[in-house]
Amino acid sequence: MRLGDVLSQYNRDDYVLSTKVGRYMTEDTEESEGLFEYGRNNKVITDYTEDATKRSIEQSLERLKTDRLDMVFVHDVSSDFHGDEWVTKFDEARKGAFRVLSRLREEGVIRSWGLGVNTTEPIEIAMELEETRPDVCLSATQYTLLQHERALQRMMAKAEENDVDIVVGAPYNSGVLLGGDHFNYEKAGADIIGKVNQLKEIGQKYDVPLKAAALQFSTAHPAVKSVIPGSTRPDRIKEDLEMIQKDIPKEFWNELVDRGFVSPTAPLPF
Repeated sequence: MRLGDVLSQYNRDDYVLSTKVGRYMTEDTEESEGLFEYGRNNKVITDYTEDATKRSIEQSLERLKTDRLDMVFVHDVSSDFHGDEWVTKFDEARKGAFRVLSRLREEGVIRSWGLGVNTTEPIEIAMELEETRPDVCLSATQYTLLQHERALQRMMAKAEENDVDIVVGAPYNSGVLLGGDHFNYEKAGADIIGKVNQLKEIGQKYDVPLKAAALQFSTAHPAVKSVIPGSTRPDRIKEDLEMIQKDIPKEFWNELVDRGFVSPTAPLPF
């Protein structure tokens, strides 16, 4: 609601607005836990059907005080969230959310839609659909300095082939690349910490902060149109802009490739 109040003070053409579907809130309340432990205590329903998608979009338009959305992502239709049931949930989304969003795109209520997931397979499958096809997908943790081989060979190649834009989320793999202790939303293992420490040593050798390397690597691929650093404070936004524009010597990237940290087929920012 507060975001809608702020946005309503600006010209709608002056900003890009995205939201997600797949979950919606009800007036019922429950004890918040897990992902929503620190959020509101409204009951959250996970539902990818047609009716639920319409309801979710209506709620977003109302809360954001707008008549249109630029991007809508179908959220967490993947194995890391639904386990073995993810294929069933994907089919529910294919028959429900995908069709609704395609119609809303034709009507001009939304400009584009796609999946927002932490694995590559759902995006790869969605790009092969005939009746409904995404035009932008949010891929978190999968195309990063630390982890990119599968995404590079499959998802990114298909995105270029099908003219699907990729938004990279979690370019630091949920913090470990910046000195945190979590990798892909779980406690990082010793092998991951060791790999990050080696990357840091190479970065120090060439005076390259890992934040700069991470942002520039993830955005170097031609399929990538945007990145979500996940800034927690306003001053971090300025820092992110400085890091993504920082000059990084070619020798730094060459050493990463030579030592096997970066795929030799990955596009690099030089």
